[in-house]
Amino acid sequence: MVEPVLRMEGLCKSFGSLIATDDLHLDIAQGEIHAIIGPNGAGKTTLVAQISGELRPDRGRISFAGREITRLSVAARSALGLARSFQITSIFPDFTALDNVALAVQAHAGHSFRFWRPAHGDAALRQPAGEVLERIGLGARANEPAANLSHGEQRQLEIAMALATEPSLLLLDEPMAGMGRDESARMVALLQSVKGRLTIVLIEHDMDAVFALADRITVLVYGRAIATGRPEEIRANAAVRAAYLGTENASLDSAADANA
Repeated sequence: MVEPVLRMEGLCKSFGSLIATDDLHLDIAQGEIHAIIGPNGAGKTTLVAQISGELRPDRGRISFAGREITRLSVAARSALGLARSFQITSIFPDFTALDNVALAVQAHAGHSFRFWRPAHGDAALRQPAGEVLERIGLGARANEPAANLSHGEQRQLEIAMALATEPSLLLLDEPMAGMGRDESARMVALLQSVKGRLTIVLIEHDMDAVFALADRITVLVYGRAIATGRPEEIRANAAVRAAYLGTENASLDSAADANA
C-alpha cells in the first residue's frame, strides 16, 4: 500500500468550549485533489491552519512526506514543500503581478523581504516569476499593479505566488470565494492544468467546482469527518445529504448533474 503524502491522526483542536477539530483521522494521497467540504463552522479553515502550521493541535499528529511535522513552524513546512493560499487574498497591491511572484521566488530562496530592491531588478528572480505567470494565464498582466487586477485575477496571482515556492502540496482555502461564474470557470481550468503534478487540499463551497476537480472528498461536520470517498460516493451518502440541508442539497444535486 502506498504511504499517503499527508496523514492526520487523532487531530483535536478546541477554542474554549468550541471543538473545531474532533479526533480527526485523514489520509491524503500523492497527486490527488482532495476537497474538504462542510457547513459553515465545520472546522475546515481550522484544519488547514493546523496542516500549514499556523495553529498547533491540542492533540494528535500530522505527518507530511513520511515525516512528523506536528510541531514544525510554517517556514519549516514550506521548506519541505507545503504552501497555502487564503480565503482573503494576501498580495502586495502596489507591486506589479510580476513583482509579487518575484517576492515569492525570493522568499523560497531563503531571503528576507527587506532585500526587495535588489529583487526588483534581479533577472534570476523575475524570469521564473514570469514563467509562473505565463503558466497560470497572467503573462499579459505581468506589469500591471496587483491592485488593478480583477478579483479573480488576484486569486490567480495568489496561487501563482504559492506555485513559485515549488510546493509538492498546495492548501487552497476557498479559491473561488467572491468570484462570478466566468472567473470560477477560469480558476477550475487553472487547477485542472496542475492536477496530478502536485497534491492539492481544497476547501471550497462551490459544489460545481468541487465535483469538477476532486478525486476524493471529505465532509466535516462539527470538526468530525463524517464521510470520505469519491465524488459519486459522497453524492449518494445519506449522512452527507442530511448534513447539507435545503439549498446545500440542491447544490449537491446540481453539481452532480453538471459533472455527470
